[in-house]
Amino acid sequence: MSRWRPGDAREGRDAMIRVDQAGEYGAVRIYAGQLAVLGDGSPAARQVAHMAEQEERHRAFFDAMIAERGVRPTILQPFWHVAGFALGAVTAAIGPEAAMACTAAVETEIDLHYAAQLDELGDSDPELSDAVARFRAEELEHRDTALASGAENAPAYPILSGAIRLGCRAAIAVAKRI
Repeated sequence: MSRWRPGDAREGRDAMIRVDQAGEYGAVRIYAGQLAVLGDGSPAARQVAHMAEQEERHRAFFDAMIAERGVRPTILQPFWHVAGFALGAVTAAIGPEAAMACTAAVETEIDLHYAAQLDELGDSDPELSDAVARFRAEELEHRDTALASGAENAPAYPILSGAIRLGCRAAIAVAKRI
């Protein structure tokens, strides 16, 4: 009888699914915070609502994969619930450009994260690879939309973007383990 051991292939795959679900959940919460501040009438709010719909679909996919594959979700989900909403609300309160700067920063890190996952997965898990590739394309669309919508015109853009990107990298690292 084969027994699971720390460091085996399943552990790495479980960590991928856990962090992807946590990230998509966080994205849903960021957009919820932005929409709470932006309302629903502005061009920025319509763009955010469209991106939020796609993120919700991504989250639902990873929720189902967690259940089907018996992956333990991150225990930090209550933190992501509050932190994601707060990040979205604060950036939207600064202005539409700051909300878009948040999206551009987050999606830049997610692109790097998903690209690394695709390299690691190769052909070993077609279901997961296909989803990550599809979602990565949509995340890049979000980043490009945010940049085209004035993200780089946000107050203190380099600092804001750098801080958000650093936070994303930290969240990814933590969600893989906890």
